[in-house]
Amino acid sequence: MKQSLYAVFRFCLVVCALILLWQAVVMVFELPRYILPAPLSVAVRLWSGHAYLFAEALVTLREIIAGFAAGALFGAGAAFLLAGFPRFGRLVWPALVVLQSFPVFVIAPMLVLWFGFGIASKVVMTTIIVFFPVASNFADGLARTDSAIVKAAHLDGAGHWQLLVLIRLPLAMPQLFSGLRIAAPLAPLGAVVGEWVGAAGGLGFVMVQANARMQGETVFAAMLILALEAVLFRKAVDLAAPFFTRWSPQP
Repeated sequence: MKQSLYAVFRFCLVVCALILLWQAVVMVFELPRYILPAPLSVAVRLWSGHAYLFAEALVTLREIIAGFAAGALFGAGAAFLLAGFPRFGRLVWPALVVLQSFPVFVIAPMLVLWFGFGIASKVVMTTIIVFFPVASNFADGLARTDSAIVKAAHLDGAGHWQLLVLIRLPLAMPQLFSGLRIAAPLAPLGAVVGEWVGAAGGLGFVMVQANARMQGETVFAAMLILALEAVLFRKAVDLAAPFFTRWSPQP
């Protein structure tokens, strides 16, 4: 309990220090608000426009949740199938690596053309970003089962699929959640990039519209809300991990 309180206190201390540094930079360099607004101005904007910003944050949050769920499902499923069919996996995995190398800003306009300006294109973008860290970490966990355990299972008569489902899969769950931890703060990026390219709502849409009007306070307010969503999403993954990895030390 004391350790948790100390961690919270340390986090609050770091946040306060960053806010003070932010205010000092604005005052010393006398920056205009459309370049770097003062923290108080951002706080006022958060308060005065909370209803509007909250509504747009819900739009982005729906995109994040749907994309994260789809990316985690497809990523884990792909890693499991590639482990189940290793010869097929050796052929497919290089292609997946090549697809991962494509910049998201290159893919986003194509997705908007294919799936429209609605939620679908943002969900697909988020799915793509989440897919690779989940698939990569889970595949690595499935491939790195202790050789002694594998030999013991074979001596006991376990077949390939029995070994995969009953032994390798449970032991690889910590690696799966390592991938989910990496993907959780990246998921908002996929949704926002899609909204930047083309959307009728969401925090990314708010940022684009406010930036065009030189409303720096609104841009920073939307950024702070997006950062909060990313932190809460990562925390949700951390809270869920122990329920699925009780038999293994946490990574």
